[in-house]
Amino acid sequence: MFMCILSKNGPPIIEEFMQFLKERTVQFQQEQLFCLWFFYEPFICFVKAEAVKQLLSKGKVKNEKSWHYDFMKLLLGEGLITSSMEKWKPRRKLLTPCFHIDILREHLTVFNERSQNLVEHLRQETNKEFTYIGPPLVLTSIDIIYETMLGASFGALDNNRSQYMNALNRLLDICMARVLKFWEWSDFLFGMTSGREAKRHIKLIDDSIKSAIKKKKKEYLSVNKDCKRKRKTLMNLLLELHFETQELSEEDLCAEVNTLIAAGYETVSDTMTWILYLIGLHPDVQEKIHEELDRIFGSDVDRHVTESDLNDLKYLDCVLKETQRLYSVVPMIARGIKEDANICGYQIPKGSTCAVFPYFLHRDKEVFPDPEKFDPDRFLPENAINIPEFGFIPFSAGPRNCIGQKFAVMEMKTIVACILRNYSIESLDSRDKVLPVMKITLHPSIPIRMRIRPRRNIK
Repeated sequence: MFMCILSKNGPPIIEEFMQFLKERTVQFQQEQLFCLWFFYEPFICFVKAEAVKQLLSKGKVKNEKSWHYDFMKLLLGEGLITSSMEKWKPRRKLLTPCFHIDILREHLTVFNERSQNLVEHLRQETNKEFTYIGPPLVLTSIDIIYETMLGASFGALDNNRSQYMNALNRLLDICMARVLKFWEWSDFLFGMTSGREAKRHIKLIDDSIKSAIKKKKKEYLSVNKDCKRKRKTLMNLLLELHFETQELSEEDLCAEVNTLIAAGYETVSDTMTWILYLIGLHPDVQEKIHEELDRIFGSDVDRHVTESDLNDLKYLDCVLKETQRLYSVVPMIARGIKEDANICGYQIPKGSTCAVFPYFLHRDKEVFPDPEKFDPDRFLPENAINIPEFGFIPFSAGPRNCIGQKFAVMEMKTIVACILRNYSIESLDSRDKVLPVMKITLHPSIPIRMRIRPRRNIK
């Protein structure tokens, strides 16, 4: 019964979707949720922590990923992100050990090596008036996820693997655009329009991934069990489930590899773009980070970042979280309600689509005063204790939260630490010029221009 929910009819213009949502959030800021119509479908939008908690908490409301995620199956198949609850639950249990802290520690070597490679790449940018920071971060992210996933170097940053990257980026854009283009919700019409281009990109991506999996399967079968235990790439663990227990089929392998690569590179690279952009706008914050890095690493810019170092980077952790608050790269979390529910006093009918927009949830003035201000101190322990459960959800929340969030945090902190141990950065465009754009992730509206300068003479 939507009459009990404040609503605003009328479709937004696709290019102004973020602004439309912002206006509605301000309009209904005192409500736990509100309803808006997106073409012919109502969306119930959750903008307060308590409502989000009731929606996403285990056992509170019987829900499922909304049908909009089906558009991603073109690339991700029936992987963790897109699968039904019946398939997701046992699959999540199978894959969780792949992200155990013992496995993540092994990935630190890759994080450090790729970060140092990025530092070297940026050295040639230090004599320029400015550089676009986004592209090398994207290439570094894909190098890291590919190497930790498949145990092989991809060489995106060094060799500019543009064909694969362009196909992956275009396919992700097509999938997100389909959500916003109601006329492409029809498989027939999609196949007659954007679907034609999508098929070409899918073939290139599938051929690349299947070739890599085939190679890793041969290596896996040719190595004895003792050697298998020494090096645990994510692919090794997936192949154990494929060969030893037969719990993953060939199709499942491809789906999970595509899911982990797609989810693991763009979210990280966009978050790192935003964090460096914000640090470059705030010299006082950058100075505090430099002080923390100097205290931990001294003048040694070559020493690898350890797990202990990551735990000691307390202020950098606050900066990361504040960046994720302002620019949560997952723009929408959507759920389909499987049975009638009561959420915060509102009757939600079975079949409704409920949407959480972290970008707006994280701007609740009651939780985050002066919400547009960049203030990492919000996440100091004495302040963070006041943030309600489900009031800050950069990696989603509840049972279907991001399985790789620890991986992502370790990777991002390692990369940012390595960059700022070597360089000082300055962002050249103000926040009123760099706006968030809702795609698969939350992108900057324009390329981020940064001035990069060495901090000290590096041998």
